[in-house]
Amino acid sequence: MDKIRGILIGRMQPVHNGHMQVIKRILDEVDEIIIGIGSAQLSHELKDPFTAGERIVMMSQALCEAGVDSSRYYIIPMQDINFNAIWVSHVKMLTPPFSIVYSGNSLVKQLFSEEGYEVRQPPLYDRLHLSGTEVRKRILEDSNWQELVPEATVNLINEIDGIERLKNLSIKEISDI
Repeated sequence: MDKIRGILIGRMQPVHNGHMQVIKRILDEVDEIIIGIGSAQLSHELKDPFTAGERIVMMSQALCEAGVDSSRYYIIPMQDINFNAIWVSHVKMLTPPFSIVYSGNSLVKQLFSEEGYEVRQPPLYDRLHLSGTEVRKRILEDSNWQELVPEATVNLINEIDGIERLKNLSIKEISDI
């Protein structure tokens, strides 16, 4: 019997508890999930402070921490190509075969629907607080960002001195105005 494989693509800047809840929920519906680390070419920017490699470590360690069987997921970095007409082909080239696409992004849903894929809206959990934007904002404000992310994310951000990186990036971008 063929495995049912789904794909979820996100920037994961950084990996937070909302990502983990969505992935666990998707794994209730499919045998395996492909987790695309989107905008893999971006890093060291206020909106995208972490490298693809750092985000892969965050994700793989958070999934391990959550007890998710490593045989049930693939984590793949995906660079943007800014060429929408061939983007689905680009994604297919980078990944194992999949039949279900999980996305809340209207463009992603449109592009995959046009190519005949089943597209499902993933559940959103406490989107007001569980977002990369909120985590990065709290880091910059020295408020409790740790409650929004898995321990693996906290550990990686501390390991790479990510708080200092984000604060330095915010100063640089302010001075660039």
